[in-house]
Amino acid sequence: MAHTIKGTIMIDGMEITVTNPNKPLWPEAGVTKAIYLQKLAALAPYLLTYTSNRLLTTIRYPHGVDGEFFYQKNAPEPLPAFVHTSNHEGINYVVMNKLPELLWLGNLASLEFHPSLHAVGSHLPCEWMIDLDPSQEDEPRIMQAAQIVGETLTSLGLRSVPKTSGATGVQIIVPIRQGVTFDELRDIGHFVGKYVTQKHPNLFTLERLKKDRGDRIYFDYLQHYGGKTLAAPYTPRAKPGGTVSTPLTWDEVRNDVSVKDYHLMNIVERLAHMGDLIAAVEPQPVELIIQHLKKK
Repeated sequence: MAHTIKGTIMIDGMEITVTNPNKPLWPEAGVTKAIYLQKLAALAPYLLTYTSNRLLTTIRYPHGVDGEFFYQKNAPEPLPAFVHTSNHEGINYVVMNKLPELLWLGNLASLEFHPSLHAVGSHLPCEWMIDLDPSQEDEPRIMQAAQIVGETLTSLGLRSVPKTSGATGVQIIVPIRQGVTFDELRDIGHFVGKYVTQKHPNLFTLERLKKDRGDRIYFDYLQHYGGKTLAAPYTPRAKPGGTVSTPLTWDEVRNDVSVKDYHLMNIVERLAHMGDLIAAVEPQPVELIIQHLKKK
């Protein structure tokens, strides 16, 4: 492998260099870099919705998922002219708004996309997310836990969308109107977390330290905050099988869908059929609950 295979593709009038298109990125799933870039192009209309105008952290695997990896916050150099960036607290982040930027990062073996939870230049959350994080590698109760949280939110008058993290957990997303603060959402998160933990003490825990959680699922309402990130909806994950962080229907949750069911090789067909399940839910009236909690 002394010589590097190199080519270019034209996207939206931008020339993007592609190196080593045959390099296996997910070897056991049969996903080469060329296949990955094709899948990213198909995912773009969905994924870019949740990375546009946000500060992007990527996780790069230059030798595929089985090799070494590193988190990239500062924009990689050299920077093509079409890549937008934004400086925030001394870090020059990529702002991934369009397909050329996505494919450029894909060629650099960026296999995961973790956007900020707020827009560029804002300190207010774009949506509300609860992260259900299993303590065991294989957690058969994760969908049961998601269902309980979803039903609790419904009882508060909030519609929500569950999504697989693409790893082992599930995130519950509540669309909101602009203007709510991270601290206000933490207050509701703590309220909901306390409630489900008291009702199901063997299933949920609010314990931050992994060693103190036992086999319980961590109800993480603290990760949703300024300066932190969560896996974007529709981001691939550097996990065996090329899983993708996939929004689910509540019926699928009730039927105990597996976190591993949706991956790079079937996600495009699913989206063609289902569309973006998050976009189908209007902003929810979290302000009412915030006002109620402030009166307590």
